[in-house]
Amino acid sequence: MQRTALAVPKYQVVFDALRRDIESGRLAAGDRVPSEAELVERFGSSRITVGRAVRDLQQQGLVERRVGAGTFVRAPAVARASECTFGVLVPDLPDIEIFEPLVQGLLSAPDAQPHAFLWGGGESAGTGRSAAAWARVQQYVARRVDGVFFAPLEGLAAGDDTNIRIVTALDEARIPVVLLDRSVYPYPKRGPYDLVGIDNRRVGFAITEHLVSVGARRVAFLGAASAASTITARKAGYREAIDVLGADAALVQAPVPSPADRAALSAYLDAWAPDAVVCAHDRGAAQLMHALLALGRRIPEDIRLAGVDDVEYAGWLPVPLTTIRQPVQQIGQAAVAAMLERRAHPERPARDIFVQCTLVVRASCGARIPA
Repeated sequence: MQRTALAVPKYQVVFDALRRDIESGRLAAGDRVPSEAELVERFGSSRITVGRAVRDLQQQGLVERRVGAGTFVRAPAVARASECTFGVLVPDLPDIEIFEPLVQGLLSAPDAQPHAFLWGGGESAGTGRSAAAWARVQQYVARRVDGVFFAPLEGLAAGDDTNIRIVTALDEARIPVVLLDRSVYPYPKRGPYDLVGIDNRRVGFAITEHLVSVGARRVAFLGAASAASTITARKAGYREAIDVLGADAALVQAPVPSPADRAALSAYLDAWAPDAVVCAHDRGAAQLMHALLALGRRIPEDIRLAGVDDVEYAGWLPVPLTTIRQPVQQIGQAAVAAMLERRAHPERPARDIFVQCTLVVRASCGARIPA
């Protein structure tokens, strides 16, 4: 038997259209809803029809009538703790070691227990990761989540504005954002978002200062030229330390080539003769260590090494790695607190929330380690 679809009542059409305008932000909190006369003209309906639709919006708490002024969109009530749903968007989770424990810290934070979290990130590799992140944030917008924790993508191709598109879409949907680890803008630009991580410039200074304190004088830096803002900030701290501490500044303008290019690395060592290298992260330090050992260089006798992050394998490398430990679980916990404060006080200025790091001294720097 053929079934005939039931016609949607005209007032429902008007109601649904206005609700979409409100939920999408086209009609923002405090905006005046078009008058009944304007709605009659827009939808070709009677005053009775549009009046019913507006009354239904009022009953659902989406609008309020003001005597003598008209109908206005109501500001959404701040959800109680048990009602919050947050999106987590960490596209580089599979590739960057610190992100897994950071997200674990976020989800296990005491303040996180009453809340629900939607996951997103790392579904696709390479250029597909940008598309996957953009698709995920559109889902979060459609779900009207109460906030999004976002770790901007690293190593985007020139012209790829995915990070900016993501935060812009969340801004337009009036969804608060807390950035994890890094800014969406290149260092030193700030941006209007709360950011929770470590003070990368101070970290770069501290690890360089340690190498100089144990005897290094010609300290080089290893870090990709087009890296995340965190790496650029660490390099800025390294350069500052070289200047302040009076170490040989010649290598500041001669960054270490990629450890994957053994020939270029060997030529660099012969030409510049560094006695220490600050590595922007532990992964780069591990790659450089294996390359140096393959080239017959001794660590730390010939070259001292130090990294940043204190990833799980840092102490198990052929020469245990001196590094700066990121308290990534604490970063996750601080991010939850920042999100709850942002929701409670959206008018407050954006903040950088830095968690304290720890120097972990191992054999690669050549320091004498107490028994």
